[in-house]
Amino acid sequence: MQIFWYYSTRSPARAIPQPRLLRPLAPAPACFFRPNALSSHSAMEVIYEDNHIIVVNKAPGEIVQGDRTGDTPLVDIVKQWLKVKYNKPGQVFCGVVHRIDRPVGGLVVFAKTSKALSRLNDMLRRGLVHKTYWAIVAQRPPRDADTLVHYITSTERTNKSRATLDPRPGAQRAELRYRLIASSDRYHLLEVQLITGRKHQIRVQLSSIGCPIRGDLKYGAPRSNPDGSISLLARHIEFEHPVSHRPIALDAPIPPDPLWQALAQATTPATPH
Repeated sequence: MQIFWYYSTRSPARAIPQPRLLRPLAPAPACFFRPNALSSHSAMEVIYEDNHIIVVNKAPGEIVQGDRTGDTPLVDIVKQWLKVKYNKPGQVFCGVVHRIDRPVGGLVVFAKTSKALSRLNDMLRRGLVHKTYWAIVAQRPPRDADTLVHYITSTERTNKSRATLDPRPGAQRAELRYRLIASSDRYHLLEVQLITGRKHQIRVQLSSIGCPIRGDLKYGAPRSNPDGSISLLARHIEFEHPVSHRPIALDAPIPPDPLWQALAQATTPATPH
């Protein structure tokens, strides 16, 4: 596969600021849990844990919170993992800080204490939790780096969002920044930073510029991925710890898919994530 890099001519004025690369504080080693009673989920990968928060690498296909499908949500798997690890009797507290879509993989933060949950929710509202995604698209975007602003409406019946350039009643303003960080002969890897957090925001905004995410049939991809995922990864998250106030910066592992691996390898000289 032929790989090209896109970094040397990037204008600092137009570039998306790189997240600070900070070493996690006393991180728990990545580990896997195979719950006996939760057979629909074969493993859970813990990226970071301390007394107040736990960060998990969600697999595509998992749901973060319960929904009408009745499938076991990741929050329940985390609760069971904590219960087993610490031999806790009774109920275990685990608060959902944020969600990512079912076909998306990557980092999800949970709170182990009510204090952490309250403070993290406030930080999210104030824009103090910085999330970076990687997306694989087949069409090269019109610009190698840009800021996209749309107005998004969602339909619950179809579980789909629609983006327009002009405001309209009931629409929410959505903003993101992206830049092209690698290309192969058929696909392009975009780094995306969310400024707002709307339903299906990255998926619908990239589709609106003619760049649907690989595998995302709902937003215009021509075919699905074999495993039912879409090629969108919650790659990096950065925030101040809600209790200790120390900086936390974490990266999700690159999926083992050969395309992900090849494109990620191409970015290595410029983005040491």
